[in-house]
Amino acid sequence: MSVLKVFTDIQASPALFDWLRQEIAPHELLIPAKRAASVLVEQASDPLIAEADIAFGQPDVASVLAAPRLKWLQVSSAGFTRYDTPEFRSTATARGLIVTNSSHVYDQACAEHVFAFMLAQARQLPCSLATRCANSDLAWTALRESSRLLLGQSVLIHGYGAIAERLVGMLEPFGVEITAIRRSPRGDEGIRVVTPDRATEALATADHVINILPDNAESRGYFNPAIFSAMKPGSVFYNIGRGTTVDQDALADTLENGPLAAAWLDVTDPEPLPEGHRLLGLPNCHITPHVAGGQSGETQVLIAHFLRNFRRHLGGETLVNRVIG
Repeated sequence: MSVLKVFTDIQASPALFDWLRQEIAPHELLIPAKRAASVLVEQASDPLIAEADIAFGQPDVASVLAAPRLKWLQVSSAGFTRYDTPEFRSTATARGLIVTNSSHVYDQACAEHVFAFMLAQARQLPCSLATRCANSDLAWTALRESSRLLLGQSVLIHGYGAIAERLVGMLEPFGVEITAIRRSPRGDEGIRVVTPDRATEALATADHVINILPDNAESRGYFNPAIFSAMKPGSVFYNIGRGTTVDQDALADTLENGPLAAAWLDVTDPEPLPEGHRLLGLPNCHITPHVAGGQSGETQVLIAHFLRNFRRHLGGETLVNRVIG
C-alpha cells in the first residue's frame, strides 16, 4: 500500500493533531505553519498542498486546483462557498477531484439553534425575560396573550438539505405544517415540497420562513423587497444560511413596516454588523453571532467525521457529504 499524504489547515490542539496523525498512520499528515483562525476566512496558499493526495480544511482555491496529486478535498464546514463556482466545479470534475463537506458535523446543532429561535419567538422569551410584572397586571396579561403554540402553524424552509432534514424531525411532534422549496424535488422528503416558481404562493401562508440557503451566485440577495412583501402579515423570518442571501435594508424595512413581525438571525453581511446598523436598533430583530453550528468538542467531532470518510476512501466506498465529483 502506498503512503498517502494528508494536508490539513484546520485549527486544532497539539493533542488532536497527534490523534489525527495516529489514526491515519501509516499515512502522513502535512500541517502548514500558518492556519486561519476561522473557517470563514480564506487560508493563505501553502506549498505543502502540492505534495498532498488528500486535503482537509479550507485550502486556497487556486492551490487546490494546482495541486497535481490531490484526489479528494474535505471542507471543514457545511458551507463551501469559495469552491461552489462554475469554474471550480468544471475543473474539479475534469480532473476527477472529489469534494466533500462537513454537513453531518453541524446539521444537528444548526437545526437545534433555529428550533430554539422558533420556541423563543412563540413563547415571547425576549420580552418576557426583559419584563418584571405582577400577575394580572396589563403587561402580564399582554405577555400571556401574545404567546403562541407551534401547533397548527405553517413552516416554509428555503434550502432543503441536512439541516432541514434534522429540523423537520424536531418539528413533527409539534403538529406544524411543513413545506420546503427545492429546485429539484426528489420525492422522498416526507414533507410537501414545491419548486421555486411557487415561492410567492407558499410565502403567503407561512407563519415561519426559514432560510438555510448557501451562498452562491443564484442565492445572493434572494430575500429582496419582493420576497419580503409576499410574506404573510405577522410571519417570522429566520436565517441560519448565509447573510449574503438577504437584502438587509429590505429586511429592516419589512420589520419596521410589516408584514414581518420579527426576525431571528445567526448570520449577517458583514459579520458582525457595524455599529449603528439599522437591524441592531430594531427590537423585533434578534441576532446571534454565527454560532449556530457550535458545540462542545467541535474540533474533535470535525476530525472524527473526516476520519470516517478517510476510512471509506481507503476502502473504496462512497464518501458521505459529497458535493462535487
